[in-house]
Amino acid sequence: MSKPSKTSLAKGGSKKKGRLLIIPKKIITADSQNRIFKVKAVEIIDSRISSFIPINEIQKENYDEVYDAGNLTLIPGFIQTHVHLSQTLFRGLAEDLPLLDWLRLKIFPFENAHNEKSLKVTTQLSINELLTGGTTTFLDMGTLRYGDVVLNEMINSGIRGFSGKCLIDTNDLYPDFKSTAKKEIGDIINLANTFHNSADGRIKYSFSPRFVLSCSEELMKETKKIMKDYPGSVYHTHSSESVDEINEVRRRFNKENVEYFNSIGVLDDHTVLAHCVHTSDKERKILKDRNTKITHCPSANMKLASGVAPIPQYLKEGISVSLGADGASCNNNLSIFNEMRLASLIQKPILGAEVMDAKTIFRMATIEGAKALHLENEVGSIEVGKKADLVLIDLDTYSNSYSDSDESIYSGIVFSSSTENVRSVMVDGRWLLKDKVSQVYNQHEIVSKGKEELNRLLKRI
Repeated sequence: MSKPSKTSLAKGGSKKKGRLLIIPKKIITADSQNRIFKVKAVEIIDSRISSFIPINEIQKENYDEVYDAGNLTLIPGFIQTHVHLSQTLFRGLAEDLPLLDWLRLKIFPFENAHNEKSLKVTTQLSINELLTGGTTTFLDMGTLRYGDVVLNEMINSGIRGFSGKCLIDTNDLYPDFKSTAKKEIGDIINLANTFHNSADGRIKYSFSPRFVLSCSEELMKETKKIMKDYPGSVYHTHSSESVDEINEVRRRFNKENVEYFNSIGVLDDHTVLAHCVHTSDKERKILKDRNTKITHCPSANMKLASGVAPIPQYLKEGISVSLGADGASCNNNLSIFNEMRLASLIQKPILGAEVMDAKTIFRMATIEGAKALHLENEVGSIEVGKKADLVLIDLDTYSNSYSDSDESIYSGIVFSSSTENVRSVMVDGRWLLKDKVSQVYNQHEIVSKGKEELNRLLKRI
């Protein structure tokens, strides 16, 4: 396993500045009061937001950099709580299939054929896509092998996130794609020892059983036990995504997904369950009682025909919900804007036009994502003392509202904007995208490498 070098811990984007001032048109804070500031600048000192300064009091000579963005709106960096970096290389190659066939016929064979080179380039492509779309923090579920490749690339890119190799010690869908419980446990201990809280805490480890049908009870329980030795880590798995999956879980265990997880003691406030499309009243009570977090991935749920998750009911019952794009092989992109828009729109024909308003959705993509990952004291809103994970977005394009009112601003982001509106992105006080130019990757180069490595990977299947 390759270890992060001392120099790599400081890499990622432009050189870190000591004192930086950003002067935007508006600041959407996503704080507890949903404050929106005008005629104020954000001062950043050593990667953290230090103050809001009235524009008429600015003394530019006091700063190493002054970024004048008078036509742009400053928002918190988006937080996606379920992605698959390893699958971006397979975009467009696993179409029109339900979940279990999608895994059996396409995704497991593809992931099984990864080597270190193909995994590195798909990680680069994924991070580039996330960053250029305004995502500054994510929770990734890795693939079975080479977890160090993904984590090292995350360190070097400058992005903030969690990742961990996926755990599989049983696989009836594709038997070649699995390991043993003993080896899996040894691997995750080594990875967590090496990478958890690396890059000054920017990178954290996630313990990631793939889903109920791919893991023994022993592996799931032991993984949860190990996770507790790494404060700040999370337990990340899939649950209750499709009817076929749920039926098979019932057949094997005579329980629903969430009931099974609860019976083996892996649910708590550091457990993140992706999807939860189909749950019973009893399961929702368990989720609430255990303070377990749900990640909603509406575009993947639609494309795989899994269903529509009862998100308004989860929110009404006080269950944590945040957003994720899932993988580019099951929804074809990693845009948080698509997820925000769909998360609202798919509920309205069922429950009424007033449900899932734009402000609620925006918070799910920012501060609620931070809360799900226990990072709310660090990121997710623009507040003094928090890390400078920020996005500058242009809301004055032809496709946005012509109103300049605060009331229309959330709608402008959720319903009218796309990744094209993102202009600059900062993580930890460093520009990773500046004026739509990546400070991390040569985008033409990684796309070219991606095509080369995909062709080689397909020959290995």
